[in-house]
Amino acid sequence: MIKSRIASLVAVGAAGVFALSACGSNGGNTSSSPQNTTPAAPAPAPTTQAAMTGDTFGAGCAAVPTDASNPGSFTAMAKVPVATAASGNPVLKTLVTAVTKAELGDTLNSAKDITVFAPTDDAFAKIPADSMNAVLADQNKLKSVLTYHVVAGRLTPAQLAGTHKTLQGGEITVAGSGTSYTVNGSSKVVCGNVQTANATVYIVDTVLMPAS
Repeated sequence: MIKSRIASLVAVGAAGVFALSACGSNGGNTSSSPQNTTPAAPAPAPTTQAAMTGDTFGAGCAAVPTDASNPGSFTAMAKVPVATAASGNPVLKTLVTAVTKAELGDTLNSAKDITVFAPTDDAFAKIPADSMNAVLADQNKLKSVLTYHVVAGRLTPAQLAGTHKTLQGGEITVAGSGTSYTVNGSSKVVCGNVQTANATVYIVDTVLMPAS
């Protein structure tokens, strides 16, 4: 069911985010006359991941290893799917534990073009221990919380502000611009625009909780 929800959301996100207006053409005179010397408009260059997303940003990015051979580095994360990438990041250990308990690793790794708001270990530490243990012990609740952090489409910083439907079914609202963003009014993006093979990741400092 989770996988079918991802497919549905990705289809909607892809239609909205990646739809391109048809290019105009010089459809009039097709003669090869030497007088018609104006070159046709060049076809738009393919949108590469780098061109679409730009650079990472945020003070929290300083905690990410810089050695490209380290599995937690930006270079290494970009080569593997999102759940695998998170497992190498030193600030996302609790998130990886939660994803494993919820049995969502394969689902996230196999999803196509998603955005993940990834809470840091410190974000999870803000939750009282008894509440955190209760969520970890309830797989359905845990899945609900984790999928609330996933949005269809790879959102660039320029597309980030606004309201987005999550895999969980609820909505999150992002405010801000440039390199300063908050999610649902309080959770701050501390390291943004991190690329993995199938997702764009925004690391946040507070766990997002769906409405009950």
